[in-house]
Amino acid sequence: MLGWELPPHNSGGLGVACYYMSKALALKGASIDFVVPYKADHPNAGFMTIHSATSLNPLHRNGMGAYDNPAIADALHRKPGEGLNNIRDVQAEYVSYVESMVKDKSPDAIHAHDWLTIEAGMRAKELTGAPLIVHVHATEFDRSGQGYGNPLVHEIEQQGLLMADRIFAVSNITKGLIVSRYNIPADKIEVLHNAFDPIELTNYTYDLRTYKYLEHLRSEGFTVVSTVTRFTVQKGLIHFLKAAARASERYDKLVFLMAGDGEQRDELVRLSADLGIADKVFFTGFVRGRQWRDAYSVSDVFVMSSVSEPFGLTALEAAHHDNALIISKQSGVGEVLDSIFRFDFWDIDRLADQMVAVAASGALKHELKANVKREYARLSWDDVAARCLAIYQHVRVGVAS
Repeated sequence: MLGWELPPHNSGGLGVACYYMSKALALKGASIDFVVPYKADHPNAGFMTIHSATSLNPLHRNGMGAYDNPAIADALHRKPGEGLNNIRDVQAEYVSYVESMVKDKSPDAIHAHDWLTIEAGMRAKELTGAPLIVHVHATEFDRSGQGYGNPLVHEIEQQGLLMADRIFAVSNITKGLIVSRYNIPADKIEVLHNAFDPIELTNYTYDLRTYKYLEHLRSEGFTVVSTVTRFTVQKGLIHFLKAAARASERYDKLVFLMAGDGEQRDELVRLSADLGIADKVFFTGFVRGRQWRDAYSVSDVFVMSSVSEPFGLTALEAAHHDNALIISKQSGVGEVLDSIFRFDFWDIDRLADQMVAVAASGALKHELKANVKREYARLSWDDVAARCLAIYQHVRVGVAS
């Protein structure tokens, strides 16, 4: 299993999905060697063997995490002696580590997550002949907000998708994008929706003093509308704020919690002021642990405004914390949930109407919350693992024959 991060050293949903998928696979008897590109403890991952490809600290601390913009302009190939100074250097070291690893222990299957590990996956396949599964959690088209993005990343994705024996896509939206943008045959791609493990979130004590002022506003009849995400163009947050301003014109008792950080932060703070809602929008900065969980708990309505969201695990986390959901039609999580409001990411009037509708109707809010909880409870990492193992076996037989 080739990944770029695992909790607690993750910067987003990629590491979370890798963790729970691996855990479910291990419970079904899989022996997993999981390679990460940094050195750190993973105290809750004793169900698999974790390998550190470099001695670096977790990469999200220095701008080389799974969601950081790759600094690759002058690093198309690693230059000896220059150290691990950018993401391409780290990828080269990661490939080298995997090369040595598979020479000593040949795997039955190679499972590579996203473009960051595809080159290592291809090299492992070349050396061992083992089947390669490329797991697409997001493409460069998603990360660039449906723009073109980085041509080198596209080239790596294209090569990996062509060389893969099987491709996992986290939604039908992502499968369609792989087919249309990379010309990959549809029958090579398996849609494998992410799941959710609520047990992991039931053993924590919530401390809503973190958001005491918002709790006070709720007691005064205000509805808290939240988004918990990275502040990037992919997430459609400019549209979210514009919709928030229009909703506030129609319904006064709305406040907005924006939990997260990213390159758009200053732009979004300025925009909230320009729109005249600076007193209604609360920016937390990057949150994890208790502050992250409490952000969901203090919220009534969760909005995912993404321009392009392959899946969107945060929606399931928000539903678990008793939120009504409003999800852009461009988000894959909408394929597994019915009791949600949907809107096109650019349609700020529709989003504003939906926020007001939920806030103004206690009965509607209650119905959405109760129904979506029943729906996400159907999703199981155990089922995901069972399908993974079946596909591993299938491609192994195909490669052997």
